Order: sequence, then structure tokens, then C-alpha cells
Amino acid sequence: MAAPFRIPIGPYHPSLKEPEHFIVTVDGEEIVDVDFRIGYIHRGIERGFQEMTWLQGIYLAERICGICSHAHTTCYSENVEKLQELEAPPRGKYIRTIVAELERIHSHVLWLGVAAHEIGFDTLFMYTWRDRELVLDILEMISGNRVNYAMNTLGGVRRDIPNWMVDVIKRKLDALEERIKYYRKVCLTEPTIARRTVSRGILKTSDAIRLCAVGPTARASNVDTDVRRDYPYAAYDEIPFNVVVRDECDVFARVLVRVDEVLEAINIIRYALDHLPEGPIRVKFPTRVKEGESMMRVEAPRGELIHYTLSKGGPKPFRYKVRSPTLANVLSIKPMLMGGVIADIPIVIASIDPCFSCTDRVTIIDVNKRVKKVIPMEKLRILARRGEGERTA
Repeated sequence: MAAPFRIPIGPYHPSLKEPEHFIVTVDGEEIVDVDFRIGYIHRGIERGFQEMTWLQGIYLAERICGICSHAHTTCYSENVEKLQELEAPPRGKYIRTIVAELERIHSHVLWLGVAAHEIGFDTLFMYTWRDRELVLDILEMISGNRVNYAMNTLGGVRRDIPNWMVDVIKRKLDALEERIKYYRKVCLTEPTIARRTVSRGILKTSDAIRLCAVGPTARASNVDTDVRRDYPYAAYDEIPFNVVVRDECDVFARVLVRVDEVLEAINIIRYALDHLPEGPIRVKFPTRVKEGESMMRVEAPRGELIHYTLSKGGPKPFRYKVRSPTLANVLSIKPMLMGGVIADIPIVIASIDPCFSCTDRVTIIDVNKRVKKVIPMEKLRILARRGEGERTA
């Protein structure tokens, strides 16, 4: 029997859209051990919050992730509003919900194309990315932007959805729904997808719970959890919807959970448009926020997103912390890969829909004083050139 062999996947690899380092130990073709190292894309965003006003922080939060930018600004806005004990008006909450579900559609359709690309099904990749233009057109019509929408502000939203726009959105959603139903049929009948996803990347329900998996990754392993239902925010407590859960616990289940969530998101948007309240879209918000601490959760496309802030009572946060869904899900990659084969690595890693730039953090350890401290990025670069201190994730 050949000795186990270690294969590095990354930090720069064709199947990874961002740099992360996975070390896979194989015995022949079988994966027998997995290790990984995160921390290649630290951007100092949490430290940046402390140097910006509460309002400026919205636009920094939006740049944590391009695909789920609205989820981050919703979490940020509702977190600060909760601290200040103010709420957005009903119409503002409904518009937040509409944009959140449009973003969920965009994220899941984009992911479906990436997943198809990882298994060599580039025809499906090109079709899905063509059709996601429909939802990008809607977002551009509402906000003026295709990616970072800048819709949220403290106390509500910045832009309204006028009546003439409602019919246009519904027509585009009708066209998109038809295409998504077709893609669901393709996923259920195409042998290429079945052979590369069924019984691959198994994450048992017990492992999903033990490792605190979130979002579609958890729901595809028969964990019935969704922040929108369990801890409602925006207008989710007024809108009926179903939480999509499957029990196959494999990559195929993660595909179908996301496809079905797109169809559910379309129904949520239709309901919100039909019941959009009259009135203002935002309320006046003070420049200085009360002293205290607050935590907020939202259901981002990838799963539970957590924002925490500590305020000393002033124009800026004293501390701000973000826990992204990928950080919760990345631990699940090891049991998913164990017992699999090398060819499954790209699609199994992709099946959690990772966003490592949302996830990565850096801790600086002063090896002389043996204490941890936060150091601005410009000083970090100087220390790295001098060889002082140790950089760890």
C-alpha cells in the first residue's frame, strides 16, 4: 500500500475564486485527512468601522461582500437602530425585504452557474449567468446599481419603489421563474449533475449541528433553521414563506435547496409588492448613538450573518465585529471531503458557497510581550518587512 500523500489546494488554485489553502491527505484516490488555513485576504474592515461615523459605516459594511452587500447593510442598519431604539417605518421594512430576496435570487443563481462550471457543465453555467441578468436589471432599476445597491440607511431605506415599477418587477420575475423551474428540471434529470453531486460531500445532520453549519448548507442536511422565520427582522414576520429543507445531506441536496429557495424568494417578493404599505420610507436618525451594545442576525444568502457593536455613546462605534456565514460553514468542509476522491474537491468546497474575503481575519501577536493587539494595516506591512511579530489567522 502506498504511503499517504499530501496535496495542496491553493492558496491560488483554478477552482478557488479567492485564495485559501486546503491541505488534502490522500491514500491513492481516497481522501483520508483535510486541513486548511484561512487569513489571506484581511482588509481591516472591523478596525475601519471604529474610524467612521455610524452613517459612513453603512458603506463600509456594504463592501464586506459584493454578492451579499445588502445583507450586510441590513444587519448593520438594524443593529444600530436596535441600539438607538428606533425602527424603520413599515414601507422601509418591506423594501428592505424585497431587495434582500432579490439579492438572494442573484446569489443563488450565480452560485448555480459556478457549481455547474466546477463539474464541467459550462452550458448550464452560461445559461444561468445569462438569466441572472433579469434580477440584476431589477436591482439596477430600483437602486441604480447592479451590485452594491446602497439601499439601506439608518432609519430606513434611501429609495422608494413607485407603483409603475411594481408591474415591471413582476413581469421580469415571471420570466425568471419560468427559467428557474426549467433549471430545476435539468438538475433532477441531467446525468452529469447526478454523477457529480449525488452521495458526494456528505454532511450528516449530526455533523451539521455539531459544527454549527448555517444557511443552505445546514438546511440541505435536514437542519430546519432560518433566521428569517426564527428571529424575524425587516418585514419577514408579516410575509408567509416556507423554509426549504432536504435530508439527502449531499452536494445534490445543496443544489436543490438553493434552486427551491429562489422560487420561494420570488413568491416572497410578489407578496411584499402586493402588500407594500403606504407612508415614508425612513425616519430621521441622530448622528450620535446611545451608549450600550447590540447584536443583530439576518439570513444572508449563505446563512446566518451576525453583527455586533459596542458603543461608548458618540458619533462612532467603539468596537464592531462581523461573523460571516462562511466562517460558520468552513468547518463542515472536512467531513464533507473525508472518504471522497480528489476529483470531488472543487464541487464539495463550492457547495458551501464560500466567500473567504468575508471570513478572513488577522491577529497580530507580539512575540516579545506575548500579548495580542490590533495593528493598522500600514503598520502591519512595515512589521512584515522588518520580520517583527508573527502573523496568524
